[in-house]
Amino acid sequence: MTAENAAVEDLTETRVAVVTGASSGIGLAAAEELARRGWAVAVVGRDEARLAVAIDRVRGAGRGAGHAAGRGAGHAAAEAYRCDFGVLDDVRSLAAMLRVAYPRIDVLANNAGGAFAARRSTVDGFEQTIQVNHLAPFLLSHELRQSLRGGRIINTSSGAHTGGALDPDDLSSTRRSYRSLTVYGSAKQANILFAAEAARRWPEIQSTSYHPGVVRTRFGNESRLISGFYRLAPLLRTPEKGAETLVWLATEDASKIAPGRYYMDLRERRPAAKATDSTLAARLWDASLAAVGLARPTSSI
Repeated sequence: MTAENAAVEDLTETRVAVVTGASSGIGLAAAEELARRGWAVAVVGRDEARLAVAIDRVRGAGRGAGHAAGRGAGHAAAEAYRCDFGVLDDVRSLAAMLRVAYPRIDVLANNAGGAFAARRSTVDGFEQTIQVNHLAPFLLSHELRQSLRGGRIINTSSGAHTGGALDPDDLSSTRRSYRSLTVYGSAKQANILFAAEAARRWPEIQSTSYHPGVVRTRFGNESRLISGFYRLAPLLRTPEKGAETLVWLATEDASKIAPGRYYMDLRERRPAAKATDSTLAARLWDASLAAVGLARPTSSI
């Protein structure tokens, strides 16, 4: 895992956002818009080539904001961080660098994710979909908790959560045959439950989740069927449209946003019942703590 870091500048008066999955699609669109509004943005992505293109675009948006406001370039900054969410040690290293670079983080946008055509295990031993979409952002959020006090966590979920069948006792879905969209739906269900439980356990941080709509992106690019749909289906949203609610949740007056809730198109929506179960959310939290190595050991008698 690497970072494209210059010397850390004084960001005391500048709002800071960490956007994962920001080398393309919704994450890149959100990072550009926040930079355009004068935010400092940590642009997190896995692919080095796409990340290099993305950071140039985000920095360009930030320079435009500086000129429009009559300030010199550099009033806000964008930095690139490469991280593979399929490797939890990468996530820990990313968090360590972010804590040094940004002692205060106003927004963590947990946007990275993906669906995979076939079952695949990560180096950490988990099914890849649940790790990339849930366990890695869950770990990153915990690692950045102190920096996020007074800030916001925003989880990119999906309407696909309605097709999930999340079982905290079987996060890797080993007890059922592998169906890509069901496993993906379970991960998106986890995003909503995580946001709700974080709002209960961490009242000092405003946590929410949202559905960006069906957006024309590189999503599911490893599956010919899924990627074909996202390339060719008519009437899909642009990444900019998909990012609107993320940006709104990041910038709207906090009093107008209900912690722990699920949003779409700038307003609160009610997710499927399976994503509103507080008992399931608590079980998921405990199972996730154990999975990423954050559970407290039980004392023996």
